[in-house]
Formats: sequence, C-alpha cells, structure tokens
Amino acid sequence: MANIRTLDLNLLKVFDALLDERSVTRAADRLALSQPAVSGMLKRLRDSFDDPLFIRTQHGIVPSNRALEMAEPVKRALAEVEGLLQPLVFEPSNADLTLAISATDYALQAVVLPFIHAVRKLAPGVRISTLPQNDRKMSSMFEQGVLDLALITPETTPPDLHSRYLYDERYVCALRKDHPDAKDGQISLDRFCALDHVLMSYVGGAFRGVTDKALEKLGRRRRVVLSVPSFLVLAKALRSSDLIAVVPERLFLDDPTLALLDPPVDIPCFTKVAAWHERTHRDPGHQWARNLLFESFCSANKHSPSKT
Repeated sequence: MANIRTLDLNLLKVFDALLDERSVTRAADRLALSQPAVSGMLKRLRDSFDDPLFIRTQHGIVPSNRALEMAEPVKRALAEVEGLLQPLVFEPSNADLTLAISATDYALQAVVLPFIHAVRKLAPGVRISTLPQNDRKMSSMFEQGVLDLALITPETTPPDLHSRYLYDERYVCALRKDHPDAKDGQISLDRFCALDHVLMSYVGGAFRGVTDKALEKLGRRRRVVLSVPSFLVLAKALRSSDLIAVVPERLFLDDPTLALLDPPVDIPCFTKVAAWHERTHRDPGHQWARNLLFESFCSANKHSPSKT
C-alpha cells in the first residue's frame, strides 16, 4: 500500500481518465500517451491501492467498488491542484488586502496621498499602513512580511529588491508669498546666505543638509536657526515668519501661500523609486496595487515620470 510520500500523483490523472473513458485506448489518446504506457500505470495503480480498480469486460473496463469510492475524492483533488497552477484573479472592488508602505514625510505627501485617494475609489476594502523609513531594518522587514513597499532612493535600495523609477526631484527655495525677498522672483547668493533658514531633519536636530554641502564648495555658509522633524511644521514656520527653506519642489508646488524660487546654488537633485520584495512580486493583489500607485502618482503630479 502506497502513501503520499511514495505515490506518483500522475497516476491519479490516469485513474481519472480511465474512470471517464472506460477504455485503456481512449484514456491513452486523451492523455497523449501510448496504450502500453497507460497499461503500465494501471498496474502501478493496482499495486498502490491493492485493488484491481478496473476489470476488463467484452466492452472495455468497468470500475471496481473501490474505484467508485475513489472517484469523487480524486476528481476533487485534481481540480484543487489544477486551481493552484492557475493565476489568481484579483478583484479590487471586493478585495481584502492590507499594504504596508514605508516612506518619509515628504514621500507620503508626494506619492502616497494620491494613491490612497485612488484606492478608496476602486478598492474600499484595501487597508494601507504607513511606516517610517528605516534603511537599516528594511531588508529584514521585507523578509518578515512587515513591509510590502518602500519609497526610497536608488542609493538606499537593497540589491535584492525589485524596484521601479518614479521621478527625479529638484530643490527650490520656499518662503511666504508676501516675504520681502519673494517679490523679485529670484534671490541672490548673498541674500540667500544672509537670511535665517529652517531645515527639515528626518533624524531630528540636524542643522546641516545637502544645501550646506553645496555652499561649502563655493566657500559660503548659511544660517540655519530652526530644525524640525516634519515638513508640515516647516510650512507653518515659513508662513508665520521671514524664514526661508530649501525644499523638494513637488511638496509645495500647489501651495498658494508660499513662493518658490530657484536656489542661487547648484543643489544636486535626487531620485525616488518604489521597491518591493520577491515575496510579493508575482502576487496579483500587490501587482495591482503597485500599478495603481504608479498610475495615480503620474496622473496627480504635474511632473510625470519620464521613464520606468
């Protein structure tokens, strides 16, 4: 008597064909096998189940009582295995899915908010969890299933992740609309360095950033008097003072209360990508969600990505 560890599951397909066709010849044709091959597999079936299973008659073969008892369970098992081999169909309107996305304060506003709006319309049952960006623990979070998607830069993307380009971002100077230095639509390097600055620091408490590195190349310095951990706080600080800030352009492009000027120093741009793990790479629900994120970002943003 065989067990699941020794039984050749292909024999169940032969059993099913013999049960339907009641003929070794017709079963062989159906399975695209030779008649001797099917006869040999029938012998193995008989040995495995210690039963003749099919008895020869003048008009073909007839199933034994044991074969009739096995008929429904075997058909059900084959159907379930076949189902496992078929691609899953994801239906957004009745989907029950939770997505965990890690992003900075900036990426949440620039990318995730348009995505959430699109998800609410198309898949109200999908839940989205946003997590702070943690470069050090990112790989383990993906592997453990804690994280599904990360909005990061190419430089911080682990090599074992899948990724897709989203956009390139440039920096601009932001200050309140009625700021004395906003009326000319431009700012000189001397004036830029003379003004008091506010800086957004993800790690908290920092008074230096990419702008300061760019200024150092020119032998110049600026004065950062306020360091905040959130762009929301930074915007409020700009609106209520004469402070100036260097910020990603997309973040305040549509803010009517702020003026955006080209910085008087060359500050390197940065690139944003979406990254995900092999664990969810082929999952239909996650594929749908990623495609929707790409589409919603492009349609909601005036600077649509130019490459993928």
